[in-house]
Amino acid sequence: MSSENIAIEVGEISKVFHVYEKPAHRLAQMLLPQVRKIVPVGAAGRWGNSRFSKEFWALRDLSFEVKKGDSLGIIGRNGSGKSTLLQIIAGTLMPTTGTVRVNGRVAALLELGSGFNPEFSGRENVILNGMILGLTQREMLERFDDIAAFADIGEFLDQPVKTYSSGMMLRLAFAVQTQIKPDILIVDEALSVGDALFQKRCFQQMESLRNEGCTLLFVSHDQESIRTLTSHALLLRDGVARAYGLSSEVLLDYRRQLHDDESTYYKSLIKDVAQQNVSSTPGLPAIRVQGAVEDRFSFGDMECTIGEVMVFDAEGNECSYFYPGDRIRVQVAVSVHREISGLNVNLRIRNKEGVKMYSWGTLNQDLTAFAAGSTVPGVWDRTFKEGESFFAYFEFDCSLGMNFYEVQASVSQEGDRYYGAQRILHWRDEAAFFQATVRPREYSFGGVVDLKMKASIGV
Repeated sequence: MSSENIAIEVGEISKVFHVYEKPAHRLAQMLLPQVRKIVPVGAAGRWGNSRFSKEFWALRDLSFEVKKGDSLGIIGRNGSGKSTLLQIIAGTLMPTTGTVRVNGRVAALLELGSGFNPEFSGRENVILNGMILGLTQREMLERFDDIAAFADIGEFLDQPVKTYSSGMMLRLAFAVQTQIKPDILIVDEALSVGDALFQKRCFQQMESLRNEGCTLLFVSHDQESIRTLTSHALLLRDGVARAYGLSSEVLLDYRRQLHDDESTYYKSLIKDVAQQNVSSTPGLPAIRVQGAVEDRFSFGDMECTIGEVMVFDAEGNECSYFYPGDRIRVQVAVSVHREISGLNVNLRIRNKEGVKMYSWGTLNQDLTAFAAGSTVPGVWDRTFKEGESFFAYFEFDCSLGMNFYEVQASVSQEGDRYYGAQRILHWRDEAAFFQATVRPREYSFGGVVDLKMKASIGV
């Protein structure tokens, strides 16, 4: 591939930080090379071969490319190296080894307040930041009104930045970085501090920049934002790339990783409790994990598993094409591999763009019945026997906009009826599919969902 089409090229970069137990150790480590120059190793005692720091490798041998105009989501648990990677790409941090090549003007929103002088006013910081990013003072003055309008912080624009709240700081920083029309926009998790309306405007602005050919690097723990804003994703763990590819596929790897980590944690708790008090829980069935599923669209502890998922119409015929108002029935087969209670069978519906349209489970129904005072046991209250199989049926009237839809199915064990402690037993992406359309000459609407709007005329 021609280098002209590459916005970012990362070649085998690694980054090590030195961690010191005490401030004095940092000073001693700085003096150590000088001591070794003037004192023979044998005479230097413990100074001769000592190290006063431990090495922490935040990144190891990381390589990837981002095409111009592409959007890359970077995901991973806290401490996986995401922010370190962004700082290296932005040029605020140097790698220990490896190379980074960036083609184009970079705007980076990494840490709130970074690049702002707290004593200067917002207006002064806007001009200063633009000039740092390569624009002239005249160019910044020409764009100032647009920046001020987007930030929308009113009279605070002429107040010192040190008086700003975190939300106001975000507004001004994001307005500056995006209104200069960068070639590459790097956004860390700073958007989480903004209010909902401003976040919406930020996402719209990033989408607009993408459409204009801007390359986007985006870090967030919000999986739906990664799915909708980015085309590709990079999964980091302990500074190493664990997956790279289409965002939907990498997010599944991430959810599987989170599930595995959570399972390991809870199994360690169970083991500790069992060792501390073996006789305190007589008759408790042994936990039998069935093992990992080879299907790349599935993960879970496998104590219960999802089988075939089928979509039917109102007459019970298998169907994959629906109009507004049509009855849709989804059948989910579930197999139980050990005696268990607290089950929740759940569906999630996503459109082809990856947007979650709706999620609902048997526990939602149980919760509603419980709140209404029902004494009839629901699915969550029932104990299922080992080897038992059953179907869960979900019915709804089609009110979805014209699109292609994916059905995700899962079965989980809920520690309480309010989703307070969930354990995924089996999750299946792409369990089934269907299409929704309209009859343009009979009943039509635009958008993602039918609000069944009515109109009237009055004087």
